[in-house]
Amino acid sequence: MTVNERIAALRRQMELYGYDAWIIPSSDPHQSEYVAAHWKAREWISGFTGSAGTVIVTRRHVGLWTDSRYFLQAEQQLAGTEVVLHKQRVPHAPEHVEWLANNLPEHARVGCNGWLFSVGQIGMLQQALSRRHISLDTTRDLVADIWTDRPPLPAEPVFAHDVQYAGRTRGQKLEAVRQRMAELGADHYLITTLDDIAWLYNLRGSDVPCNPVFYAWALVSRDDAHLFVGEAKVPAELRQALKADGIWLHPYEAITDILEHLPDGKVLLDKATLNYRLWELIPEAMRLPGEHIARQMKAVKNEVEIAHMRQVMVRDGVALVKLFMWLERTITERPVPETEVAERLIELRRARGNYWGESFDAIVGYQANGAIVHYRAEPDTCAHIRPQGILLLDCGGQYYDGTTDITRTVALGAPTPQQKRHFTLVLKGHIALARARFPEGTTGAQLDTLARMYLWQDLLNYGHGTGHGVGFFLNVHEPPQGFATSPVTSRGRTAFVPGMITSNEPGLYLTDQYGIRIENLVLCREAGRSEFGAFLEHETLTLFPIDRQLIEPSMLTPEERQWLDDYHQM
Repeated sequence: MTVNERIAALRRQMELYGYDAWIIPSSDPHQSEYVAAHWKAREWISGFTGSAGTVIVTRRHVGLWTDSRYFLQAEQQLAGTEVVLHKQRVPHAPEHVEWLANNLPEHARVGCNGWLFSVGQIGMLQQALSRRHISLDTTRDLVADIWTDRPPLPAEPVFAHDVQYAGRTRGQKLEAVRQRMAELGADHYLITTLDDIAWLYNLRGSDVPCNPVFYAWALVSRDDAHLFVGEAKVPAELRQALKADGIWLHPYEAITDILEHLPDGKVLLDKATLNYRLWELIPEAMRLPGEHIARQMKAVKNEVEIAHMRQVMVRDGVALVKLFMWLERTITERPVPETEVAERLIELRRARGNYWGESFDAIVGYQANGAIVHYRAEPDTCAHIRPQGILLLDCGGQYYDGTTDITRTVALGAPTPQQKRHFTLVLKGHIALARARFPEGTTGAQLDTLARMYLWQDLLNYGHGTGHGVGFFLNVHEPPQGFATSPVTSRGRTAFVPGMITSNEPGLYLTDQYGIRIENLVLCREAGRSEFGAFLEHETLTLFPIDRQLIEPSMLTPEERQWLDDYHQM
């Protein structure tokens, strides 16, 4: 079926069940950012392959809401379909919830699959729609009725993440979690986010491309712990090891029955990540919305993880040096497809040892393609790189002993004065954030401005956040911390704590011209104490040169030049 045929089929289902609008998000039942093919309903219905977006289908309109990272990509992929792009986070443009409330008649009926929405998201929808007496039903999955060739749920095996890398045993982590549960007055702790389950039980999987996680649920009680996962996915030896650590295995789908028959007590849960259908199964008197313990603990890397991350940065940096040496030589002999660069990078990383895979599909954006923030090169349409212009490479590796994420923008010929000015403005913001010292309790929203202020002086900006948390052989985008303009998002409102690893990645993107981004991973650490309290700073971990060809030296202060020289001496 074409996209328009799929939309027509969905509308027939909407007519059958009496819905005026249907909402399709990008997520899975675990509120994952990146999902297995089985859960890519939004991509299937719209043809848009970006990782973020929401589709709304009404009787007469189909809209895709996505953010600035994907505006160009969405325009290209939606062309020829009846899906209309709605740009998020731009002035005077309504978000999808507001649009629904304003464009449906009173007493209309909206539907969505409650397994794919968090409790918080459903609450926002209900609040907005109720003002116009619009009802919301979360009990059906209309897409499942028409997606006849839907990929099955993944069945990849689960494997142990060795304590020599993890730094803490399952038992130690469970003990710390239970101690915090007791402080919060919780008898049970329900965990539905895949990376937090993998971290807590020192397990990894291959169910989601580039993310070493597996589909599961977890429930920790005062005296026992439970893992709900496809039984065939766990090898016998690992089953015995989990049992020895007091972890009981159940089928993945058994979570509903267990929650319906939980013994009395308070169930600690996170409304931002728990899906609405599981929330409904827990009696109201037992619900204890509150802290996501595993997520907070996972974000603060232990000394073993930090030591391994330092080693990984060396290996990853060597692979990138070899890549650019190969590229600079090869483009003098022949044009090189963007896709070949990504393939070559995988080969070089694999040769360094302990490599599991990429942490995301590499973004190899030559010239104008670099302006597409989450560009993905395709063999039939990608650009061919020549010894001129600039190239943006954003890539990362998954190693058993760490996760990397780096972006470099390099000149392949003589850069223009404008390119050098723009690159240097981005670099100045990157350095400002890297050099900053700040009081304990400072949040990502407070620091984000440092990376943008030089661009702002030239009336320039970028539409994405300045940084995100990074996992340890886990998701490359790891909540809760980051650098973001909004103080209400997790990234914007979370205070930094020593041990957190975050990306520092300001950029600038000129449509149909080029893109610039400079990204390093940074480690939060103590900077010292004064009469004004404790102060923190960030140590740069990533090891790879910044292209001096693109720098306009006259724009740098002596302190910025010193930072650059010191970085290149690391």
